[in-house]
Amino acid sequence: MLDRTKAEPEQVWRGQESLTQKYYTSQAVYDVDITMIMDGQWLLAGHAAQLQKRGDYFLFEVGVESVIVTRDSPDTIRAFYNVCRHRGSRICSKPAGSTRTLTCPYHAWSWNLDGTMRGAPEMGPEFRKENYSLHEVHVGLFEGIIFLNFSKGEPPSFSNFASRFSDLVEPHQLSKTKVAYRKSYPTTANWKLVVENFLECYHCGPSHPTYCSVHSKLKLKGFIGGRQVGSNEALSAFEPLLLEWQEKASAMGHYTGRFTDDSESDHLQQGVRTPYLTDALTESRDGKLVAPFLGTFTQSDGASTYAVFSPLNSALINADYAILVSFVPRSVNHTDVECIWLVNETAREGEDYDVERLIDVWNTTLTEDKKIVEDNQLGVSSSMYTPGPHSYMEARVTSVLGWYLKHYEKYAGK
Repeated sequence: MLDRTKAEPEQVWRGQESLTQKYYTSQAVYDVDITMIMDGQWLLAGHAAQLQKRGDYFLFEVGVESVIVTRDSPDTIRAFYNVCRHRGSRICSKPAGSTRTLTCPYHAWSWNLDGTMRGAPEMGPEFRKENYSLHEVHVGLFEGIIFLNFSKGEPPSFSNFASRFSDLVEPHQLSKTKVAYRKSYPTTANWKLVVENFLECYHCGPSHPTYCSVHSKLKLKGFIGGRQVGSNEALSAFEPLLLEWQEKASAMGHYTGRFTDDSESDHLQQGVRTPYLTDALTESRDGKLVAPFLGTFTQSDGASTYAVFSPLNSALINADYAILVSFVPRSVNHTDVECIWLVNETAREGEDYDVERLIDVWNTTLTEDKKIVEDNQLGVSSSMYTPGPHSYMEARVTSVLGWYLKHYEKYAGK
């Protein structure tokens, strides 16, 4: 009988394999992770279309933190910790709303939308309001997408983080979209398992029949995320289709470039456009358009745009609609998968698009992913779990884990 009473030595990650159990189950590891993520990364919190007028706000929650994201002016979006400067109460409890001032319901301390204190009843003449402004969170805005960084000091350069996506994303003009639908998929799993699953398609064939019906099997087996992930045979078979699409897209004046970071990068970013099935116009079950065109697009070139800002945040963009996907760690084994569907700001629900058709493919896929990853967490938590080898179709997972360990070791040593 196997004797598991003796402690086994910690296994060193050798690459091309899963991590050891502690990285998916340990509170101590998670505590390092959450600091690494909140200080070192820009997190996708939402879209400017959620804040139509001055005083509109929504809450963004990550780890134990709650943040008020609000519009201070037509050109300014701010974010503040949802913590009263008096005795620490939450200021806003509703997930979204509109207000002229941020007022704590406990003792009625209040703040202006720029975070400066407005009033503190019965505090006496010696009280100085200027000492009790709300604690601010760094905000970055790219094509209407709102990113937050929680560093107490200087944040990572947002220009370096976002500017490389300009040629890829700007033609879609996401800043001129509106929110058609939002959904959260609370997932009982560690954030790394959620990310690993999302960035590989080794599981697509067995697990995602709807997604696979939209995309070329040759692409799924040979070329995902702008790089070779399968066998040379699969890549060779897909390459003529890719070249044919590139010629068509270039003739339309559409972007066809791509980039993929390695594990030594700060954010492990990817940008790529790749075709669907031969005659599909968008990611829908029948391949037909589901909404008016976005941005400068007047016709579909039969491809989707993938902007992976970091392993935690992506924009998946078609000619007619886009999806913002964010993986938000909430605890060791709880991750919220937040998804926002965007359409042209002029589109009319019920006339120009039907919500059920719009969300169909990705809602189905993300619902399937929730079950997959939760089962993965249950197995990883078993006393019998040991790391297994990666397939050649999981090359991106290997890169993600290499990137993660590099950053984890830096923060664990602080």
